[in-house]
Amino acid sequence: MTARSALRRYMLVNFLTWLPVGLMMAAMVLLMTERGLSLAQVGLSVTVFSIVTVSLELPTGGLADVVGRRVVLAASAAFTVAGLALMSVSTTFWMFLLSGALKGVARALSSGPATSWYVDTLHGIEGHEADLKPGLARGGAMESVALCIGVLAGGGVPLLVPPSLVVPLAAPPMLGALAAAVLLVVVVFALPEPAHERRLLASVLREVPATVAAGVRLAAGGAMLRRLMLAAAASGVVLMTIELLTPGRLAELAGTAERGSLAYAVVAALGFAGSAIGSALAPRAARIAGGSARGAIAGTALAALSVGALAATAGLGGLPGLASAGLAYVVLFVGIAVTSVLCLEMTHNAVTAAERTTVTSTSSLSQQSGGIVANLTIASLAAQAGLAAAWGVTAVVLLSSALLFLRMPAPTGSSPARARPVRAGSG
Repeated sequence: MTARSALRRYMLVNFLTWLPVGLMMAAMVLLMTERGLSLAQVGLSVTVFSIVTVSLELPTGGLADVVGRRVVLAASAAFTVAGLALMSVSTTFWMFLLSGALKGVARALSSGPATSWYVDTLHGIEGHEADLKPGLARGGAMESVALCIGVLAGGGVPLLVPPSLVVPLAAPPMLGALAAAVLLVVVVFALPEPAHERRLLASVLREVPATVAAGVRLAAGGAMLRRLMLAAAASGVVLMTIELLTPGRLAELAGTAERGSLAYAVVAALGFAGSAIGSALAPRAARIAGGSARGAIAGTALAALSVGALAATAGLGGLPGLASAGLAYVVLFVGIAVTSVLCLEMTHNAVTAAERTTVTSTSSLSQQSGGIVANLTIASLAAQAGLAAAWGVTAVVLLSSALLFLRMPAPTGSSPARARPVRAGSG
């Protein structure tokens, strides 16, 4: 396998991993409410998804580092097929709850293995001095492209499907399940791993906790990784704040909930496009700034200024308010994507193959923890002090996180005892 071939496969897997998410995004809540769920039950279903994802982040990361990337990615695709297929036919609260749990397992399983597969494969081809930024940037761009295409298609498909053929709002998750089935085939046949000895399931399961513990110790013990985990938490605060405040703000500006929903779909798609642009620009940002850490500072500052712009324009109404909010939203995602790609590169350069996916899952867990903090605080702040105050506090949090990249420490490395090249995943 060549480096170019590995990159093409990595980009395809990233696209197919996030396309189902984009497809179901616009229709999910509407489908649940149409099938009779209350808003409280919808919220509980989403909460189950989050709890399952957070609970399994580290164990599934450790599992990928023990049994290999392809097996875990294939399992993630299979759980996605099951979760979205069940969602499309669900008629009761408990069915939607089970669908949320299945999707949570799939999300946890998909967190990290594809990127770890690409990094390990590129290291096997070009050595450990290989430049990761271009490939990681293109992989991140494909995630955003998939979400952009998915949310637009998922929003439009219900208008095109004949009601006599299928419930219109059930069509997007059905298409998502089909896309996940394609992903399963691609993972099984297009992501080769090196041959390794056969192992008993019991021995694999015994090794996962040790791998998780080693990865957590590495993330907590290295100054560089500690800073990257804190940066991930700050980004989680911003992303959750966007999810909490943007839909209501756009509905208010558009005049009705229906128009606000359409405005949100368009703005979300533009945001994902901005994220794709930011991912593609990340290598250039690092080159111009003089390094990945300085590039991350630039991306974080850009994102923080965009959040500040949202705070400053919170009082605008009508078309000016809608245009300013949409523009700030797009620029915000450009900055977040630049920082995300460069943080991902620094993370992977700081670990070995033995802990790679576990540490990536720790970063994802940190981001979700930041989101939980925002969920518990920002909504209340917005209700009591207004949108401008909520956006202002979020901007300060994000801008403060740029300090984490100043004088970034060098990676401390990993425990040699845990570095097992036979799990590298290169093909």
